[in-house]
Amino acid sequence: MKTRCQWPGKDALMIRYHDEEWGVPVYDDKKWFEYLLLESFQAGLSWKIVWHKRAGFRRAFHDFDVHKVVRMTPQDVERLTEDSSIIRNRLKIKASITNAQAFMRVQKEFESFNSYIWSFTDGKSIHNQFTDLSDIPTSTPVSDAISKDLKNRGFKFVGSTICYAFMQAAGMVNDHTIDCFRHQEINPLL
Repeated sequence: MKTRCQWPGKDALMIRYHDEEWGVPVYDDKKWFEYLLLESFQAGLSWKIVWHKRAGFRRAFHDFDVHKVVRMTPQDVERLTEDSSIIRNRLKIKASITNAQAFMRVQKEFESFNSYIWSFTDGKSIHNQFTDLSDIPTSTPVSDAISKDLKNRGFKFVGSTICYAFMQAAGMVNDHTIDCFRHQEINPLL
């Protein structure tokens, strides 16, 4: 029996996400856009709700293809507000299109979103040593800086707490607790 972080509970989908994806460093712009889109829908909700709708989001947002999302129309927004396979928040749906536009501007300026986002941690993951879930912060000075910069670039639903969750998901920080089997497995990836 493996010891893992407490937060997945007994939910099979969350356990698989924890064991295979959460905290693994991301270097691919498509994956960055997926996490950014999903995290923006998390605002005010739990990650579990969002993650259980991931397949619906994948269908609704063209397999997270930023070039297709940027071309979505007001008619697409209306259609998605009726799509029960996603979170049907009109502001967040519209923000996904706005964020796709901002994402592409960042790609143009920095050659990739990956280059841009990793610049906040000098291209390295932050390897934390937390012993308990309650020790893990909800934001940090780095997530504050990312949030501020993303907002200045026109991104929506990117507060510091969302940015920290984004950093955790994409492996900018390793927040697996030290007793979790993934803590050391991810360490060599840093």
